[in-house]
Amino acid sequence: AVRLVESGGGLVESGGSLRLSCEASGFTFRLFSMTWVRQSSGKGPEWVATIDRDGYTREYASSVKGRFTIDRNNDAKMLYLKMNNLKPSDTATYYCVKGWKSGLATNERGQGTQVTVSS
Repeated sequence: AVRLVESGGGLVESGGSLRLSCEASGFTFRLFSMTWVRQSSGKGPEWVATIDRDGYTREYASSVKGRFTIDRNNDAKMLYLKMNNLKPSDTATYYCVKGWKSGLATNERGQGTQVTVSS
């Protein structure tokens, strides 16, 4: 079964940085695009970034473009999200999801890691 485990969240001041990680298992990681989705308290899910299986194509939501970088290591079966210049509006639970621009309505996703940005 697909298993995705996020880590790296925490509390950071506005302007700070964090790097999220997602460890994948239970499927052939290198064959699939991967996505980060976030959800703030009381709001619906928001797509953040997607990377294709080879890492050649990366797409970002306009709200994070220029600040966040999605990356992957296929040998290690890891997905990453480097977040710079964090804003309070980035506060959310961040989920790693299998697939291209996938949403959260799937069981092929992790349990999430909380990111809180203080002003």
